Amino acid sequence: MAGTNSSNMRTPLSKVRGLGSAKEGTDHFWRQRVTALANVPLMISFVILVITLQGASHTQFVNIVGSPLVAILMLLVILSATIHMRLGMQIVIEDYVRDELTKILALVANTFFSIVIAAASIFAILKMSFGA
Repeated sequence: MAGTNSSNMRTPLSKVRGLGSAKEGTDHFWRQRVTALANVPLMISFVILVITLQGASHTQFVNIVGSPLVAILMLLVILSATIHMRLGMQIVIEDYVRDELTKILALVANTFFSIVIAAASIFAILKMSFGA
């Protein structure tokens, strides 16, 4: 057995397990489920805030959204929602875009779009929160 290649001793199932999503599929699945779970109370609180702020003046809006508790809540909404959005679009792109170059470009665009949306939203919240 000294000259035997150890990969020949593997079962067909163990050979197949090494071919796939580089073991990122489970991590991706769980991140999407965790952000979905986090989005439930975050989005409920966001909708309540939007309803509460209906008819508020600009000054009232800035004062409420700029308060520490609400600002932190909004930052969590932004982070969780944009991460969830990116993960969901990634699945759609990977499942339905066949051309490899187009798929790669779409995945890169999806990531950059998510980052831009998150950064702009976070900037707006922080600007209101710090009173600039």
